Amino acid sequence: MNFLAHLYLSGHDEEVMVGNFIGDFVRGRAIYEQFPHRIALGIELHREIDEFTDNHPVVLESKIRLRPKYRHYAPVIVDMFYDHFLAANWKNYHTQPLSEYAHHSYQILKKFEPILPAQVKYLMPYMIEGNWLLNYARTEGIHRALSGMAKRTPYDSKMDEAIQELELHYKDFEKEFFDFFPDLIKMSVEFIERRK
Repeated sequence: MNFLAHLYLSGHDEEVMVGNFIGDFVRGRAIYEQFPHRIALGIELHREIDEFTDNHPVVLESKIRLRPKYRHYAPVIVDMFYDHFLAANWKNYHTQPLSEYAHHSYQILKKFEPILPAQVKYLMPYMIEGNWLLNYARTEGIHRALSGMAKRTPYDSKMDEAIQELELHYKDFEKEFFDFFPDLIKMSVEFIERRK
């Protein structure tokens, strides 16, 4: 899953949200030595979400559809597609409008800026200026995000072309997201409950 899903799956705890958001940018196992407890918990949750997603049979169907052309970038593209479906169907998952939720999330991240990893500090202004979280709801927003990622990969990922697959197989990817996401919500809620 990508940024929007990681924030959403954190619940209402700001520190867990921050940890879950920065999870991809933190290396090593000694996270409780590096960060306050609830932020470290968010990083742990991020890793659980990634592992659960990577091993889910429904997500595998989405990845298989993309793998012939995009190879090992297929999971990254699926993460983006699923964030699109979360954003596009946001009212099914949250009472707060996505525009307000996105703004609130940016404010939380800014509040914790001193402890954010350098890479996160670098991308934050671009994320806020482009309002990525809100724009994931539109296919153009996903295309822009994937094109930006394609420019930053050392190899020819073709991620800038992946929007074609989303448009061609939209209903298939959407069904897979709807089949998978309740399982991920359940796993995340249970993970947080166990750590209270």
